[in-house]
Amino acid sequence: MNKINKYKKRIKATLLKTSFFVLPMLVIASCATDDTQTVARFTDLVMQDEFDTNGALDSSIWDFNIGNGENGWGNNELQYYTNRSENAVVQNGILIMTANKESFQGSDYTSARIITKGKFEQAYGRFEARIRLPYGQGLWPAFWLLGADIDEVGWPQCGEIDIMENRGQEPTLINGTVHGPGYSAGESISKSYELTNDRFDTGFHIFGIEWGPEYINYYVDDVLYNQITPDDVTGEWVYDHPFFIIINMAVGGDYVGAPNGETVFPQTMLVDYVRVYKNNLID
Repeated sequence: MNKINKYKKRIKATLLKTSFFVLPMLVIASCATDDTQTVARFTDLVMQDEFDTNGALDSSIWDFNIGNGENGWGNNELQYYTNRSENAVVQNGILIMTANKESFQGSDYTSARIITKGKFEQAYGRFEARIRLPYGQGLWPAFWLLGADIDEVGWPQCGEIDIMENRGQEPTLINGTVHGPGYSAGESISKSYELTNDRFDTGFHIFGIEWGPEYINYYVDDVLYNQITPDDVTGEWVYDHPFFIIINMAVGGDYVGAPNGETVFPQTMLVDYVRVYKNNLID
C-alpha cells in the first residue's frame, strides 16, 4: 500500500471516530476551497521561535543569507542583505527586520533574509508566522519555503512554496504561490487574498499553509483562501520532500518595481512568531 493511500485511509478512519471534529478534518481530507472553512488544528508542535530573547537571532534555528546574490537574487532586487542588528534584531518578543536606504557594499539599500536551511527542514504539516508587513512602493516582504534538495537539483526542480508575499504598494493584498518545473516565475500557480476594511501594515496577521501529499492549503488568519493540488500544476508535483523556511524583505525587483519618491525609509517587517506543526496523519 503506498503512502498516499495509507494517508487517505487514516483520514477516513479519523473522520468516522471523531464526528465532532468533522469540519476541521474536512479541510485536510477534502480541502474544498471554501472560505467558510477554518484552520485545521495540528497539535504536534515541532519547531517554534517566539523571539523571546532580546538581541541576536537563535543560531540553532536561523542563518543569514548575505550579499546581493546573483542577478539580485535572481529577481533584480536592489538590496544588500546583512546580518547586522541594523537589519535584523529581536526586541520585546518581536523580530524586527529593517530595510534601510543607505550606501552599503555597492548597493543603495540594506535589509535581511533569514533561513533554516540545514537546521530545520520538514515535509508536510502546518507552517505559520504572525507578521506585520511594511508599506511602500518597491518593498517585497515574504515568508516562504524552498526544497531542501536545491543544491542537488536546482530551482525550480526543488520546488518553492510562497506562503505569503506582498507588494508593498498593495497594503491590502498578499499572494500564495507555488513554483515548480514547468510553472515557475511568471508561469507560477498563484492566488491573492485581500483584506476588507483593513491593511496588512497596520496590524499583525497569521499567514500559514497546511501541506499534505496531495494538497497545499493557504490561510490568512482563520480563512482558507487557496488550495493547490497536483491537478492544478502544469508540470511535475515536487512537494513530497523536506523544505526549509525563508523570511526576507527585499527592496525592488521584478515583482514590485523600484522604490519611488513616496517610499519612506526605514521600513520594518515585524515577526511575532514562527511555528511549525507535524501532520499526525502522515507517517
